Amino acid sequence: MIITPINNTIMNSVTYIIHSEDVDYCVLIDCGEYETLEPVLSKINKRVKAVLLTHGHSDHIYGLKELLKRQPDIEVYTTEYGALELSSPKKNISFFHETPFTIDGCRLVLAIDGQTLQFDGLADIEVMRTPGHDESCVTYKIGKNLFTGDAYIPGIKVFTGFPGADKEKASFYADKLAAMEADGYIIHCGHHSFK
Repeated sequence: MIITPINNTIMNSVTYIIHSEDVDYCVLIDCGEYETLEPVLSKINKRVKAVLLTHGHSDHIYGLKELLKRQPDIEVYTTEYGALELSSPKKNISFFHETPFTIDGCRLVLAIDGQTLQFDGLADIEVMRTPGHDESCVTYKIGKNLFTGDAYIPGIKVFTGFPGADKEKASFYADKLAAMEADGYIIHCGHHSFK
């Protein structure tokens, strides 16, 4: 399994490409800038089979609309609350930026806590609900790798200022993920810096 991070310019979010040389497709964790993602997809010569959202905030989904235009059969994994965020500029917080947007008509698949997602040729992916930063937050566990989105960014207190946030849940899950990191898990968080 190969993990390729893509650093996006808006809010310094990160998209992760999960792929293998043995299969012709990949899975994305979040979907930031399409313009940054597309050259990497072309270089590794992979189509996208699924996008696993860590949560439904605009900085983690804003490239999804263009990606779905080009590859409409992609499955998008999120929670029930995440599905609401995709269809609401206020919930996905794009309303507070220059260009409010929604993601409509995609092939939604609910990400259920404890579920194991299986994609032929890739490692199993375990779904872990980690609400707090947002009600839709999910962490994906692949072997010893944790894709935490904004539920846990090492060294940064979880931000809980948006609608759908819960300080107590944020603290609980951040502590849980920090303990897993201390046990040897590798954290792949949703932002590469806040500079």
